[in-house]
Amino acid sequence: MRRFLTHTTILPVLLFSFLGFLAMGYHPGAEDDAVYLPAVKAHLNPTLYPHDAAFFLLQMRTSFFDVWMADLVRMTGLSVEWTELLVYALSIFLIVLAAWKILCLLFEETSARWGGIAMLGAMLTLPVAGTALFIADQYLHPRNPATALVLLGVERILRGKRWQAIPLLAIAFVLHPLMGALGISFSCILGLVLHQPFRARMRTWLTRYEPNPREATASVSALVLIPFGWAFAPPSKFLLQAMSTRHWLRVYDWTWYEWIGDLAPLVLFGVLYYVAKRQGRQKLSLFALAVCVYGIFQQSIAMVLQGPEVLESFRALEPMRFLHLVYVFMAMIGGAYLALYALRGKAWRWAVFIVLFYGGMYLSQRQLFASTEHLELPSEGSRNPWLQAFTWIRENTPKDAYFALDPHYMAAPDEDYHSFRALSERSVLADSIKDTSVITKVPELGQLWYEQTQAEEGWNHFGRADFEQLKAKFGVDWVLAANQQTSGMSCPWHNDRLSVCRIP
Repeated sequence: MRRFLTHTTILPVLLFSFLGFLAMGYHPGAEDDAVYLPAVKAHLNPTLYPHDAAFFLLQMRTSFFDVWMADLVRMTGLSVEWTELLVYALSIFLIVLAAWKILCLLFEETSARWGGIAMLGAMLTLPVAGTALFIADQYLHPRNPATALVLLGVERILRGKRWQAIPLLAIAFVLHPLMGALGISFSCILGLVLHQPFRARMRTWLTRYEPNPREATASVSALVLIPFGWAFAPPSKFLLQAMSTRHWLRVYDWTWYEWIGDLAPLVLFGVLYYVAKRQGRQKLSLFALAVCVYGIFQQSIAMVLQGPEVLESFRALEPMRFLHLVYVFMAMIGGAYLALYALRGKAWRWAVFIVLFYGGMYLSQRQLFASTEHLELPSEGSRNPWLQAFTWIRENTPKDAYFALDPHYMAAPDEDYHSFRALSERSVLADSIKDTSVITKVPELGQLWYEQTQAEEGWNHFGRADFEQLKAKFGVDWVLAANQQTSGMSCPWHNDRLSVCRIP
């Protein structure tokens, strides 16, 4: 038995986890890691971020991720950088392993199982409709381990060991409340669909096309409230302004192709329910039904929350992100059917599949992070001029330094959306990109964010006098700016693009 598990489980899981890791790359400190990585570092060293810790710690108040990661760093004795890389790699491995275990319950054919995890490994950075999500992120986002735990919980439910799913889903919830809540919602629906008496009632409902109040009550009980009390308060003008910059929060403004990405998977799972049933794949048919019911249920909730103005604050809860799990299952099952009916065990077809899918996703990631190394490993330097500046600042400026820089710096052509706070480990005035997203979760910071970003407007035309005004108003004493902006200041470091200077 042990040999069987080693050769038929561990080998394909390791293989496609590794290929998926190579295709998606690794970019610590990028995008949402502007919140998570500084939070971990602040727990390890409370002297960091004396001026702006609220811009990431308040968002983490509903999660234990940062605390647990800091504890893990202390226990292992490794650096933050190596610990995060190892947990990131482990998360990818566990996502693929959980997918394999689910596929083993849905398909008897070994080739289908290989195809399912092969497709999932290739599609880890597949965009999820209009939600601004990938299936997995290119850095250690708590959504990655939470996804793995949710999938392991789903496997326990499919195996009939429902009680074992509870601790897995609970940990997923405290790591990432939204993903955990959606995982609990799906798991409740899956448990009901697999329950024989419930299926009998559902067949009656489908036959009559009439709603059953008891079933509706059972479905509603699957909705888990996310512990963001501010969503129940009237939205401030700052929250509304921040949300207006986030297209994915306004589902009624989605484009036609985003709507296709939303609705098509639900239709496909509805079709799969009947196809699998005719093929005699009873468990797969029920699983497809559960995904379809979950999708319709969550879509209905999202459409209600995104509708009336009185519920406008709830948009920031991002209810359309229920599609994340749907896309995970779509990649798994789509790959399984591709292996059964197209690849058919032919080595050359598998080779073409791997080159096209993994190679294609690799190329897409190289375009997304065009100015940065594909694998930003802890021991490697960077050719990116922004990351060079962040490294020098981290190693050469006081821990209580307070910086000003372009509020749109993350969108600079060669910056690749890396976070100053996460990588320089220094305080900085609010920005107009990532901190805007923070305000949608922490509206109490709205006025401070607005004042700082407004004071930085017109940054490209700033010179010494403007930097001195920022110092007088907010207390900043350092600046990272383009070389041509730093005349008349003491600048101990520069490269071809940027200078690090003291504000007089």
